[in-house]
Amino acid sequence: MKLTILGCYAATPRTLTNPTSQVLEIKNRLFLIDCGEGTQVQLRKNKLKFSKINHIFISHLHGDHFFGLIGLISTFSLLGRTTDLHIYGPKGIKEIVLLQLKLSNSWTQYGLNFYELNSTKSEIVFEDEKVTVKTIPLKHRIYTNGFLFQEKIEKRKLNIEAVKQYEIDICYYQNIKNGRDIVLDNGQIVKNKELTFDPVAPQSFAFCSDTVYNEAIIPLIKDVDVLYHESTFLESEKILANKTMHSTAIEAATIAKKSNVKHLVLGHYSTRYDSIALFEEEAKTVFSNVLLGDDGKSFEF
Repeated sequence: MKLTILGCYAATPRTLTNPTSQVLEIKNRLFLIDCGEGTQVQLRKNKLKFSKINHIFISHLHGDHFFGLIGLISTFSLLGRTTDLHIYGPKGIKEIVLLQLKLSNSWTQYGLNFYELNSTKSEIVFEDEKVTVKTIPLKHRIYTNGFLFQEKIEKRKLNIEAVKQYEIDICYYQNIKNGRDIVLDNGQIVKNKELTFDPVAPQSFAFCSDTVYNEAIIPLIKDVDVLYHESTFLESEKILANKTMHSTAIEAATIAKKSNVKHLVLGHYSTRYDSIALFEEEAKTVFSNVLLGDDGKSFEF
């Protein structure tokens, strides 16, 4: 599992910083999460293939989280894309995008599939044979969701030496991979665990975009491998965080600790501060395994 931060600063773009956007690579799938201005430039800088992005998840309709979307959609057309694009986001996102395409007479030659969200409860929004994506309802000034990406448990791995020891015919291999016990010709039952190895433990990633401190999300993100949680302010601006419905670094760390996550990635920093290292320092007073997100930075787990 690999996370590439394309942009992780709050409010307006600057020459050296970009608003929220990131790419999660999981089970050979590339998911784009949020799409602030400059996303497609950052994709090029980080050598991420446009053609591999088929699913885009938008947390909410504040500009610093989706103003780069129409540009990316248009660039896909210029690049000759034919594969369908799937966009998941709050109700209204379809109207916004289609209006822009209509007024600019820039209809795509590929399919645009919108999945508009309005539920305040967690729900599955994407699922295939390897990955499931659920919403994480957040509390912000407008309707907002985070997203939980979970790998599915793989089939057990065949222990070929053990199988050969019991002289089991190859026609039973698939049943063994599917978790079944095997009955030998002499009636002996060989338990599946003797014939297989445990699969690699599935990984999970939780993206918590703009939100006030909210313990209601803890059951949804409990024990995840990686949590990205916004940390717009330091503790000295906690009053401002509450007023704007954002979180401080310490609040993000507190959520991480109470959720028993393995790694916390910070981001969505206010640009009022001289150094983002201050966010890591404050967060580590509560939770030790803190990673400092920054534009162009990648993490492999």
